[in-house]
Amino acid sequence: MENKKIIKLFKLSAELMELHDENAFKVRSYINAVGALEQVEEPLEDMEQAQLEGLTGVGKGIASKIVAINTTGSFEELDQLLAATPPGVVEMLRIKGIGPKKVRAIWKELGTETVEELLEACEQNRLSKLKGFGAKTQENIKQALLFTQQNRGKLLFAEAESSAAELLQEIKKALPAAPVELTGDVRRLMEIVEALQLVLGTDSPVEAQEALNKLEVLQEDEKAAGPFAWRGVHTPSGLKTEIKLVPTARFANEVLLCSSAPEHLALAYKDNKSLLSLACGKGYASEEELYKAAGMAYVLPELREGTTEVQLALENKLPTLLELSDLKGSLHNHSTYSDGAHTLEQMATFCRDMGYQYLGISDHSKTASYAGGLREGDVLRQQKEVDELNKQLAPFRIFKGIESDILGDGSLDYDADILATFDFIVASIHSSLNMDEKKATTRLITAIENPYTTMLGHPTGRLLLRREGYPINHRMVIDACAANNVIIEINANPWRLDLDWRWVQYALEKGVMLSINPDAHHTSGYDDMRYGVLVGRKGGLTKEMTFNAKPVEEVEKYFRERKEKI
Repeated sequence: MENKKIIKLFKLSAELMELHDENAFKVRSYINAVGALEQVEEPLEDMEQAQLEGLTGVGKGIASKIVAINTTGSFEELDQLLAATPPGVVEMLRIKGIGPKKVRAIWKELGTETVEELLEACEQNRLSKLKGFGAKTQENIKQALLFTQQNRGKLLFAEAESSAAELLQEIKKALPAAPVELTGDVRRLMEIVEALQLVLGTDSPVEAQEALNKLEVLQEDEKAAGPFAWRGVHTPSGLKTEIKLVPTARFANEVLLCSSAPEHLALAYKDNKSLLSLACGKGYASEEELYKAAGMAYVLPELREGTTEVQLALENKLPTLLELSDLKGSLHNHSTYSDGAHTLEQMATFCRDMGYQYLGISDHSKTASYAGGLREGDVLRQQKEVDELNKQLAPFRIFKGIESDILGDGSLDYDADILATFDFIVASIHSSLNMDEKKATTRLITAIENPYTTMLGHPTGRLLLRREGYPINHRMVIDACAANNVIIEINANPWRLDLDWRWVQYALEKGVMLSINPDAHHTSGYDDMRYGVLVGRKGGLTKEMTFNAKPVEEVEKYFRERKEKI
């Protein structure tokens, strides 16, 4: 089992123990184990008991539980806790903004055991009457529940991608002679996947259906299925699944149809003819041939959204999209100076060993006390260590940064004399998220106009499938970045992916540089940059307009010259 999944089980155990009001020292031991395991780079699944016991912060008890997880997928104490907890109460632990103690009050004092019952209690104004809650907390929980309800049965792209790839391989094994392709949300690189969709080419649909029904990972919905479409659920992921069965001669046509937004298919390419009408006509051997028949360059699936891509394809002017290999460094990263899992040196050497030229360290600022934000003395201490590490690691470079909190009035949370010590500053909102569009937009623009702001971090503060972002006027914010020469990050954390790809094109039109930032709190977080690249590609991002595709010398010059103008 992957390290992050093992760690997740220990986090759940700690939450359940706190929920059941178990010994605080025991709860703390699990929390400490999580902290220790987060610093382990090697795969835990490959380690024996003795190796695990040798890890810093991991004793015999935790080691034996890891062995059990690797053997059975769980361990006895966790199983006992889950057996003693209604599934709905476990689900409540995932509600943003309430911890185990509040969940215990909801369960024990309100007698509520499901999220549906909890929503009803909110709507009937019963939750607000519990000690420690109140009307505001009740409303926040209600909105979180409605948001969760709306997104039930959906997965992040990062979670769905592996499931989709595994299902594709299972089908290929079951039907080796049949062409099969992933389509839908996954192929279009949508940030949220609502269903797995595939197209299967076959001239024997009955036999193909029989083969699909033999796959253990698929559960058919007989009422929804039809002779030319298998429909049901992919059981490992829980995602709805549709597999279209089409004649082999029409396989490419159907793949294109199912890998494009309706708006893309509806755009006219000649004499009011659309790709939809062309694809519904004669069969083509490949998607490339179909586009060629329309007099167009091939349009990648991630671009098929019905914006400008058809006109660009007709003029053979489609952009050369950003590749992960184009990135030269990683900006917006955290270390143990704030809430990161690894030291500054560990973050830097790992980044260097991945082949990058530079690291931008940007720990949390002093207002983020919940995340160990840096006081002024901490800032100077970290910057001194950066200077020492830059001598040791040269030519690799660490840039001195901070993720400075944008306060309620739009100001940054350090005085100018401290702000001036950084090479770059990522300005982000982390508090007072309950804003209307005017307030949020004004707050962001005020921060953007601060001469020390180099980069705008996760513009809407959203957490996909967990929390809606605060509403902003994207055009006004992007225009302000253009006017003030401020870079906008695409936060590559799979839960954020913010700036949204739908606004990438407008940013590019305004000449705003974008930066693919992992917001890494662990060395494994560097891998998330891939998801940021996919978001950028979907919006038409090129290497030329990606700030951290610049080599170290250009980045250093950019930071220096920008500071000199203040």
